[in-house]
Amino acid sequence: MKDISWNLNENRALENYSAAAGRYNWAQALQQHPHTSITINLFDGVSKRSLSVPQIAEILGMALDRLNSTRGQKEIFTQENISFVAQATLAFLKKVEDTSDAPLTLTEQSLFRMLEKTLVELNAHDVARSLLIGSENSGGNDGANNENGLSSLTQNVKVIRRSGQVVPWNTAKIEIAARKAFLAQQADSEPAVQIAQAVAKRVEHTNQAFIHIETIQDWVQEELMRAGHFKIAESYILYRAERSMERKLAAASQPAPAEVDQSAMLIVKRADGSSYLWDGVDLKKRISFAKMGLNLILSDAEIESSLRRSLFSEIGEEDLKKTIILNAKTLIEEDADFAKFAGRILLTYIYEETLGWNIVKDGIEGLKDAHVRAFRPALERAVSINRMSDKLLKKYDIAKLAQAFDPSADFEFEFLGIQTLYDRYLIIDKTGKKHKRLECPQFFWMRVAMGLFLNEKPNAETTPEEWVVKLYTLYKNRLFSSSTPTLFNSGTERSQLASCFLYKVDDNI
Repeated sequence: MKDISWNLNENRALENYSAAAGRYNWAQALQQHPHTSITINLFDGVSKRSLSVPQIAEILGMALDRLNSTRGQKEIFTQENISFVAQATLAFLKKVEDTSDAPLTLTEQSLFRMLEKTLVELNAHDVARSLLIGSENSGGNDGANNENGLSSLTQNVKVIRRSGQVVPWNTAKIEIAARKAFLAQQADSEPAVQIAQAVAKRVEHTNQAFIHIETIQDWVQEELMRAGHFKIAESYILYRAERSMERKLAAASQPAPAEVDQSAMLIVKRADGSSYLWDGVDLKKRISFAKMGLNLILSDAEIESSLRRSLFSEIGEEDLKKTIILNAKTLIEEDADFAKFAGRILLTYIYEETLGWNIVKDGIEGLKDAHVRAFRPALERAVSINRMSDKLLKKYDIAKLAQAFDPSADFEFEFLGIQTLYDRYLIIDKTGKKHKRLECPQFFWMRVAMGLFLNEKPNAETTPEEWVVKLYTLYKNRLFSSSTPTLFNSGTERSQLASCFLYKVDDNI
């Protein structure tokens, strides 16, 4: 196997390379080689532009230049390299001739795929990798989401980067990442198309509006292994691990953060009488979490100032939380987008209460795992305090249901919706001195769906868990919601309600 560290360093150098186009006349490579004049039209979705054979040679020459320059070679425009560019250009022209007799119309993504394929066939995998990174940096693969015939459902999906930035889903970027992994191992990168399609289909099937970049990369690994590309998967895993280590080292080498403004620090009292110094780090994290994908009219500093309003030293921990939530709610008057912002601020506290999740330590990337870990204990606790039927635990595969959770569905809630769920519908454990919710919104939707199918007879076609997940998907996307007020009219209907929500009203439930 090739040295992964070396690939990491070289990839970084290729990504940062910015030599000006045209510093060498790579079209000169064709002067000694007669070739057919072929017209290629590049289509960007709106208009077409022609691409000449000398321009093809220039693209290939730039890829070779980028690779050799990052490797520290001083002599680039050598006879050997000129001959290689000529060979690659002629091989590409032959491929075009075999593809179509008429003028060929390609998207920029398709053009670079054909060029890459040509280089791979010439056993020039490193030049192909340089070409791929160059096309990525130039934006040549943007807007290619539908080129693989995928559903337009992914058009509405947003990807959460590690920085917290939210960007539109782009299947082409997944394909590029997979292609890099194949080329780094001197392998044909064509299977990357199927890998990207498989990942995009998984995205569609989740019906999630937001997906974290770490989840996407996990799926790329899984699809590589599922397709039998174990060496490529191993390379990809090691590459990810080294990038992760690089980010940690970079973070550790950063200058020490400026000393916290002492005036911004508060003494906060816990319920047990002890106290601690609150520096507001969690508040900054909550703001970052809550503003994802929103176009807010206030800066982070202005928002933080608003959320800190009315806080004072020696404030109680519970009062601190309530004041921040109330201040977030008042921002709704500033702009409509703050309705979602305030809802997400409230959500962070609900998650901490019900999941054991921590906004500072776990972040958004740990939210799905927190749901999966906490689901069974929440159900078991509800059963133990007589708030839920134990039939739930006996009938269903709880671990399988937990894998269907989509915390990102909560992000579309506005404040009133989250507050209503919290006040009226989430199961509360009242056995201790301090009342505690056992459910977050996604647990609630799943629990109701489980209750509705509790008495459903199994069949060979669909498992009970599949039925539950189908209804849960409707609930969490707010495409359907069971109505409750009319179910109080009779004893039978009351039992139906109890069956629906699994509150243990009598021994028949």
